[in-house]
Formats: sequence, structure tokens, C-alpha cells
Amino acid sequence: MRHPAPGWVPKVVALDVDGTLLDWVDGNEVMSTAVVDAVRRVRAAGVHVVIATGRSLPGVLDAADMLELDGGLCVASNGAVVFDHPPVELVHTVTFDASKAVAQLLEHVPDAAVAVEEVGTGYRINKAFPEGEIQGELVLQSVEELVAEPVTRVIIRSPDASAEEFADLAEGLGLQGTNYYVGYTAWLDLAPTGVSKASGLQVVVDRLGVDAADVLAIGDGNNDVEMLRWAGHGVAMGQAPLEVQEAADDVTETVERDGAVRELSRWF
Repeated sequence: MRHPAPGWVPKVVALDVDGTLLDWVDGNEVMSTAVVDAVRRVRAAGVHVVIATGRSLPGVLDAADMLELDGGLCVASNGAVVFDHPPVELVHTVTFDASKAVAQLLEHVPDAAVAVEEVGTGYRINKAFPEGEIQGELVLQSVEELVAEPVTRVIIRSPDASAEEFADLAEGLGLQGTNYYVGYTAWLDLAPTGVSKASGLQVVVDRLGVDAADVLAIGDGNNDVEMLRWAGHGVAMGQAPLEVQEAADDVTETVERDGAVRELSRWF
């Protein structure tokens, strides 16, 4: 593990949401008061707190409300969307043509649910997703309509496949022109090439006038790997997959044991 130089103090704290700041218990979001208090201490120290998540913009705002964050830059959709608030101002978006990748995937998982992000409002979907998995306004369309124009993000969700099967499928297809992130369930996020939470955070630090070396980042998922490597100090949650822990400079406790609070308390 790589540890910061003596005297190093973060100027920006980049935080994943699901599995890092909050847990899901019986289908409900649970965020401890200790997490809210820890984030409040960071901000009281004059340090920027930046949510960096795979959630879409409405889901980021929900998390910001839970954290009692009253504004600031946020990274949404795994880096494809960067925005400031309030009021919501899109700072940076990246789109790509997802039609070929989606067609390839649906040849192998024809029953999959597909969602494309409608930046700022929610998603357009071909069928219902499990309750609570995606936030915002949902509009039903055919798959052809979903990918007719370039999009910032596509989610493929299959109830009958495992995360391992999805990872093998994505790798086998090559998915040229996209990055992909596989969740714990059969959930595949497609993003434009070169886009990740790290690329979104680079936009943020450029605007703030600081460097990646000044960032403390905490996350738990495959979509956090680039961010943890990019940050001056990247910390994986205790329940993170091994490859995520290996990408980090340090590993904290699990989300159930408030690992993010433990890490933030080291500095603030």
C-alpha cells in the first residue's frame, strides 16, 4: 500500500455513494448519522466534498440531500456528466454511439432491460427495472429509439445472468468504443471510451485549481478503480472486490462498519 507523504492533507474529498456512504438494507437506502457528521467535518475544514458516482443526476441530488450538501461540483454517470448546483448547471458531458454495443449484448441476453440516461431528468427504458435501482423520470421506448442518438450512458440489466457471466460476455465482445463496469448483480454500465470517474474528477480539479495529488478518494466498486488509481490517496472499502482493493493505496472497513467514516476521521 502507498501512503501519503507526511503532512499531506487532502484539498478535495471524492466520495462514491452506494456501498461507500450508504448501504442497502431490505431494499432501502441506509446512511448513518456518522457518515453525515464526517462529511460535515470535512466541509467545516474548508475542503471540497465531491460526490463521484455511477448514479444519474437526480440520484446524485438525492445523495447530496442525505449528506446535507447544499452545493458544489458533482461527478455523475461514472464521469460522463459533471455538474454544479444549485441551481443545476451542466459543466461537462460526453456522449457516444451505443447502438452497436447494445445490439451485440442483446444477441446474448435478449431478455435484458436497457436504460439510457436522459441527463438531468432520469432514464429512457425498454422495460421496468427493479424498484429503486434507477432514479428520476422513466420513459418507456423501444431499444431502437433508445440508441438512435448518442447518449452519455447505457445500463444493461439481466435478471437471469450473474455478474461473472456479464463480465465474461463484455470482455468476449470487446465492446469497442466503450468502457464497461459490471456491478455485483448482472448489471453492465456502458460509457464512452476514456470516460471514468477519474476523467470526471479531472474536470472538477481543473475548475477548482488543484491537482489529482490533492484528492482523497473512497470507493468500493469496479467503476471506482480508475478514480482510486488517479487520486493522491485512493481508499477501497473493506467489502470491495479484490481487484478494487489492489487498485487502492489503502483499504478501510466495510460500509456496514462505516469504513468511510473511519477514513475521513484520519484526516478531519
